[in-house]
Amino acid sequence: MSWADLPPELVCRIADGLDDLKCYASARGTCPTWRSALTPPSPSLLVDHGDDPIKRYITTAIKRRTTAASILTRRSFGLNPIPSGKTCLGCCGGWLSLSVCIDGGHSLLSLFHPVMAAEILLPPPIYDSRLVSKMVFAPNPTTDDFLAAVICDINRLAYVTAGARRWAVLDPIRLATGDQIVDLLYHKNGIIYCLTRFGDVHVLHLPQRRRREPVILEVHTLACPALHNKRIMQMYGTGPDLNAPATVETLLSSVGSNLPFDAATSFAPPYNTISTFTSVNNIVFCDGNLYQIWRNAACTIILQLPGGGRCCVEHDEIFVLRYDPQRRPYWDIVADLRGHSVFVGRNNAVSIYVEGVPGLKGDCVYWIGGRGRDRGMVYDMKTGRSTPCIPLMDGVVPGSPQSTICWYFLSDE
Repeated sequence: MSWADLPPELVCRIADGLDDLKCYASARGTCPTWRSALTPPSPSLLVDHGDDPIKRYITTAIKRRTTAASILTRRSFGLNPIPSGKTCLGCCGGWLSLSVCIDGGHSLLSLFHPVMAAEILLPPPIYDSRLVSKMVFAPNPTTDDFLAAVICDINRLAYVTAGARRWAVLDPIRLATGDQIVDLLYHKNGIIYCLTRFGDVHVLHLPQRRRREPVILEVHTLACPALHNKRIMQMYGTGPDLNAPATVETLLSSVGSNLPFDAATSFAPPYNTISTFTSVNNIVFCDGNLYQIWRNAACTIILQLPGGGRCCVEHDEIFVLRYDPQRRPYWDIVADLRGHSVFVGRNNAVSIYVEGVPGLKGDCVYWIGGRGRDRGMVYDMKTGRSTPCIPLMDGVVPGSPQSTICWYFLSDE
């Protein structure tokens, strides 16, 4: 009798005792039978529980915990803890981008995999790390093959590729007064979409990822000179000091428009006015289309429209707009996502076609926030309402010093 011959009920009973995400994912990889029997753990909410001050009085051996609260399995899985003092700047394909402040605004940046406990150190930034708000990077990074970009300051981008000794900081992007870059999306082949608070979109074209070439060193031994014995040592060279050049262009330049961004021509009324008042904006690819997700995270706003009349924007109200280069205005509000749902936040935004996936709803925006606490929320585009998408689970105690970081996927494919 092989592992594949076990009945699905018994496989699920075995998996019930696996509290670690690495063990659970390994069980799903045992064979096709086990994979079909066990519910996928993604998407999950990545939660950092921190240090519970109550437990400090009980034992000094308590360590901060990191868990993945799975929407589909309705349970939490343990992960290797995020190193103390590090801040998450992004997430993609199971990897996190982390920053730790050293002194005077200087920091160290790295990529960390909380399932495998692997870490890739990145070159140190040459700018004040306190101005870095988000990092995106190419999937499946390795120590000798990675590519990452960050928002630094309100209108600058920086990037680094494997082999370079430092980050390349690009010239400031010309933005409207009061505007700033708020979100990045790594798409594919080194293309990164940059979204501003007012809805302006720029496209960063990064150089091709290049693998660091190994350097072969010949070391002769002196034990027997006549035989000219030698052993071969392989090391990775440091590569060039600087990164290959990158370019930034406006999204509208791809359709032949060289005019500066103007909300009045990019968005139809009243969204050309609303665009300057939504405080949380994300950008995502879904079903081959580019979307902007706007959320009013402040309070209920009553807007006086230029053409007369008023518009009420509720607290946490969400707007979804699709890009269409063939029409004017280029961005228009939509009522559905064609059966998909999107997951936005500090992670690289992900879209999923949810038909046949129990536990997920189509035409929804999954986001993190809510009144007074960081919770996983789901906005239903049909009802126009947001509700908690996942109940409080084991290991997530009300009032504990926890922090919901981002949506976590073992793979973004």
